[in-house]
Amino acid sequence: MARKRIIITGASKGLGKAFAEIFAKNGDDLLLCASKEQPLIETTTNLKQQYPNSDIQYRVADLSNKKEVKAFADWCNAFGPAAVLINNAGRFIPGSVYNEEEGLLENMIATNLYSAYHLTRAILPQMIAVKSGHIFNICSIASIQAYANGGSYSISKYAMLGFSKNLREELKPFHIKVTSVLPGATYTDSWAGTGVDEKRIMEAVDVAEMVFAASKLSIQACVEEIVMRPQLGDL
Repeated sequence: MARKRIIITGASKGLGKAFAEIFAKNGDDLLLCASKEQPLIETTTNLKQQYPNSDIQYRVADLSNKKEVKAFADWCNAFGPAAVLINNAGRFIPGSVYNEEEGLLENMIATNLYSAYHLTRAILPQMIAVKSGHIFNICSIASIQAYANGGSYSISKYAMLGFSKNLREELKPFHIKVTSVLPGATYTDSWAGTGVDEKRIMEAVDVAEMVFAASKLSIQACVEEIVMRPQLGDL
């Protein structure tokens, strides 16, 4: 089977790292980014050691910054069309609309929505030219279920799902798939130290396996949404 080129943002830890590992294990070529250099170097080095058949490249980029998005996209495009783009860059800061820190909404929108919007727009021309590709937008259960202390994070994730749904309709004529991924509580670094039993919530590999499976379907099929929750429900 031909190797595929996979772009993954927020790839140094958590879900992004799990996505990178499952595609590297498959022998695909990866273009990774994250905002912090050292964790990204460590992840890339470990993946190269485990999966030497996968060509893995990385670039540090803060995708809440439009200029850095463009630089990362230009770097990716130099490798040629991507088969898969996983928009995973994001950040969670809890708060309530009535009392959260000034500027938090702008921060969450820039990190959780604009990053995907601007990168997708920059990567799409090559996908459209070859009439092929699959975009995974990592949303959240917060995209469909409001909860206390969700604040601007939840607003940004609602917006991310709206972006993803709209994109799905627009790209049908170009044979480009769009999948919205809505995971519930998943054990990543953000849950470490919270006292929550890691066996109570999902593992990052659970979400990665679903994304990988969706990427392997025939060209006639598209999984539009992947909704996942812990077996015992939301926390």
